Amino acid sequence: MGTEKERRDTQKALLYDLRLIFSTGEKEDYTRQEILDLLDKIALAKDQE
Repeated sequence: MGTEKERRDTQKALLYDLRLIFSTGEKEDYTRQEILDLLDKIALAKDQE
């Protein structure tokens, strides 16, 4: 099990990944369903690592 600092670093990294996805995306606005779909893709990709 990781330390508290490792947990916070992981959370920050995930948030930054999300920021990059939205900031480099072609769309300016996203629907709730589009955001959920992106989150699902991220979760599935992380399971593959």
